[in-house]
Amino acid sequence: MKNKNKQKKKKNHLTFRLNVLFFVVFIMFSALILRLGFVQIVEGETFVNELASSTNTTARIDAPRGLMYDRYGQVVVDNQLELSVTYTNPSRTTSAQTMLGIAENLEPMIEMESDRVTARDKRDYILLTMTEEERYELVTREERRELDGVSAEYQVELERITDEQIDSLTDQQLQVAAIFREMSRGYANSPQRIKQRISVEESHVISENLDMLPGIDILRDSTRTFPYGDAFRSFFGTTRQIPSERVDYYLSRGYDRSDIVGTSFIEQQYEEVLRGQKAVVESITKRQGSQMVESEVNERLGQRGNDLVLTLDMELQQRLEDIIDNEMRKSGNSFILDRSAYAVLMDPRTGDILAMAGFLDEAGKDEDSYADHTGTVNKAFEMGSSVKAASVLTGFHSGVASPGTRFNDRPIYLPNTPPKRSWNTSGFGWIDDRRALEQSSNVYMFEIGMRMANCYYRAPNASCGWSTGPGGSIERAYQEVRNNFSQFGLGSETGIDLPRYSSGLIGGSESGGNLLDLMIGQYDNYTTLQLAQYIATIANDGYRMEPRVVREIREPSTSEDEQGVVIQKFEPTILNRVEMSDAHISRVQQGLRDVMTRGTARGLFANASYQPAGKTGTAQVKVAVGQGDNRRVVDGNTQSLVGYAPFNNPEIAFAVVVPDVKLGSNGGRQGIAQEISKSALEAYFELKDKRNGATPVDEPVLEEIHID
Repeated sequence: MKNKNKQKKKKNHLTFRLNVLFFVVFIMFSALILRLGFVQIVEGETFVNELASSTNTTARIDAPRGLMYDRYGQVVVDNQLELSVTYTNPSRTTSAQTMLGIAENLEPMIEMESDRVTARDKRDYILLTMTEEERYELVTREERRELDGVSAEYQVELERITDEQIDSLTDQQLQVAAIFREMSRGYANSPQRIKQRISVEESHVISENLDMLPGIDILRDSTRTFPYGDAFRSFFGTTRQIPSERVDYYLSRGYDRSDIVGTSFIEQQYEEVLRGQKAVVESITKRQGSQMVESEVNERLGQRGNDLVLTLDMELQQRLEDIIDNEMRKSGNSFILDRSAYAVLMDPRTGDILAMAGFLDEAGKDEDSYADHTGTVNKAFEMGSSVKAASVLTGFHSGVASPGTRFNDRPIYLPNTPPKRSWNTSGFGWIDDRRALEQSSNVYMFEIGMRMANCYYRAPNASCGWSTGPGGSIERAYQEVRNNFSQFGLGSETGIDLPRYSSGLIGGSESGGNLLDLMIGQYDNYTTLQLAQYIATIANDGYRMEPRVVREIREPSTSEDEQGVVIQKFEPTILNRVEMSDAHISRVQQGLRDVMTRGTARGLFANASYQPAGKTGTAQVKVAVGQGDNRRVVDGNTQSLVGYAPFNNPEIAFAVVVPDVKLGSNGGRQGIAQEISKSALEAYFELKDKRNGATPVDEPVLEEIHID
C-alpha cells in the first residue's frame, strides 16, 4: 500500500513539472511573436527605409597569373599590369537601345579597332539605329503578319539591309558597332571586357565620365609578356576569356564568366596552378541626406598564382633556334615547297625537355616569324632509317634474328611488290646486325619483317610463304612490329604534360610490301618528340621516361631575385621498360656508336669529343606542286638524325627532322639534319662549361589579345 502511494505522488510531481515547462515555452514564444510583430508593424518602415538608403556591392579583382621560370631560374613568362574597360550588364532585360546609347557615349573616349566587326554585326547596328517607321518600310505590317514570330521578322529585316547601307557606315559608326558588339557578348552581372590595354589618357577620360556611362568600369588587369620573344613561345600557351563552349566547366570550378584562362599548351595544362586568387572588395554605402556616402570597405587581399619551374634551358633553346635558322638560310633553294625543320633535345635519364624548336617558311606566304615549335609534337612524318634500331631489337625479341645473325643484302623481288633494295643498289652482301645499322641496310630490316611474317625469300618473284587476309601471317607481323615499336614511343602517346599532341599516323593498307617499308621507317608517321623518346629509351638502357616540361610548382616569389618555396616537385616517371633484354639493347647501342664512328654519319661525328651514338634516316617522299595543268609530283626526301651523347653515360638525347628536301640531283642540300644535330650537341656541351645566360629581346613581347 505504501509503495502505491509513493508511485502516485511521484507521478503527480512529474505532471506538475511538465506543466511548468509547457507554460515557460508558451511565454517565450508569445514574447517572440510580440517582438516580431513590433518589428514588422512599428519599425518595419524604418528598416525598409534604411535598406533603401544603403547598398552593398562586392567586386572581385583579378590577380596576376603565376610566372614561369626556366631550369636556371630565368623568368621566361612574366606579367605586365594594364587597364581594361569593362561593361557589366545589370539585368538580362536591359534593352539593346540602352546598351547602344552607352556605346555611343563611350565611343569618343577610346580608340576601338573595328576590323573584327562582321557583316552581321553591321546589320544589327543599322537596325538598332533605324526608327520604327523605317523598319516598317523595310518589312511591312502585312508581311510581318505572314511571318512566324519576332525572330523570323528580324531575320527578314537583316536580309533586306543592303550592301550600300553597310558600305555607307562611317568610321565613327563602326567604332560604336565594335563597342556594342563586345558589350552584347557579356552576361548579366558579369564584367565583359570591351577593350584591353587602354591608355592612361583613355582611363582618365572614362573615369571622369562614369556618371554618364552606367555599367562601364575600369578594371585593373594584367597581360602575359615574353622576355625572350618567340623563343619557345608557342609552348607557353595562350590566355583569353573563357571560351563559350567551356563556360559551364569553369563556372563549376568557381570561375566568373569574364575570367581569363589558359587555352593552350602549358597555360591550359597548368591552369589551376597558374590562376591567381582574386581580391574581394566589399563596399557598404549609406545615404546621408541626399547623398550616398561610402561608410565601410572590407577587402580580402588577392594573390598572384603559383609559379612554374620548367625543364627548359632557355639559353640552349635560343642557341637551337639560331642553329636551325642559320641552316635554313644556308640551304637556299633546297626544299621542294615549304622550308621546315624540327628538333628536340631531352635528358634521357629524366625525360626533361631541354629544348624544342621548329621552323616553318610556307611557300608563297609572308610571315613575321618562322617559329613553328609546336610542330615538334603535332606534325608527323615518315622518318626513314632512323627507326632501324627499333627494327633490329624487334627482330631480336621475336627470335628471327640474334646478335651476330647475318643476312645477304641484295635486291629482293617479291610478287606484286616493287623491287626492294638498300641505298647501295648492288647490295652489301652478307652482313650482321651491327654492320646493318652502321651502313643503314634496308635489306637486313626487310629480312626481319619477312621472317616475322613467315616469308623466306629464295628466288625472284617466287612465293615466299607469308599469308594475307585477317589473321594471316602478315597481319600478325604488323601487330608484333607495332607493339614493339610502341614500347619505345613510336606510334604511342608520349605522356608529355601538354593538353594536346599527336600520337603519329598509322599507314592504311597492310600489304606485305608495306610491311617491309614499315621496317625501314617509310610507312607509319611519327612526330619529332616520339623520335626523341624512342632514341632516349635506347640510351637509357630500355627505360622509357615520360617527357615533361614542368619540374616544380612554387609559391609566388616575394623578391625579384628569389623564387618562392617549392610546393610540389615532379619526380621523373618511368612509363615502361621495353621487353628486350639488356644484352640485345647493348648490342644495338654498339651499332649506333658504329654509325657515328665509321658509318653513315662518320663525316661529322667520327672525331667528336662528346662521343655520340645515333642513326641517320632518309625517307623518300613525293610532294605535289603547281596548280591546274601545271600540277605535278616532285620526288624528294625527309632527312632525320637521332642520337645521344656521351655514349657511355648519356645525358642528352636528340632528334632532328628536315622534311621534303629536294633530291641531291635536283639541287637539294644533303646532310642538313646532321649539321643541325652537330651544332646543337656542340652548343649543349659548350654551355656545360660556360653559361652567359639567355639573351632577352629589347622589348618584351606582349601576348596577343585573343577575341572570338
